[in-house]
Amino acid sequence: MATMARRGRAAAGRKERMAAKGRRATKRGLWGIARIVSLITSIVVGLILVGILLVVLEANRDNAIVDALRDAAAWLAEPFDNVFKLDGHKENVAVNYGLAALIYALVGGLIARLLRR
Repeated sequence: MATMARRGRAAAGRKERMAAKGRRATKRGLWGIARIVSLITSIVVGLILVGILLVVLEANRDNAIVDALRDAAAWLAEPFDNVFKLDGHKENVAVNYGLAALIYALVGGLIARLLRR
């Protein structure tokens, strides 16, 4: 009888160790996803900031790279277009795209933080 009780406790210990390994693996996976979310957020915010610089510094639109970067920034900031109506085009782009970058950074950071918990 005593050996059966020991076997039962040993089996319960193995199950607990396996469950702990599973929890660690899940946490590690969520941290990986949080890193990916942070990376994507950084890329999006970076694209928008580059778009602001290209507009403010009046980069040449005939250049294919400049045109592609400005189009990508415009597409990402489109939901925030004309939130604020300012007099000049540069100021309008800087403020509205800046708002988009700020919102993307806050939401992406919040999602990554929730995944790390």
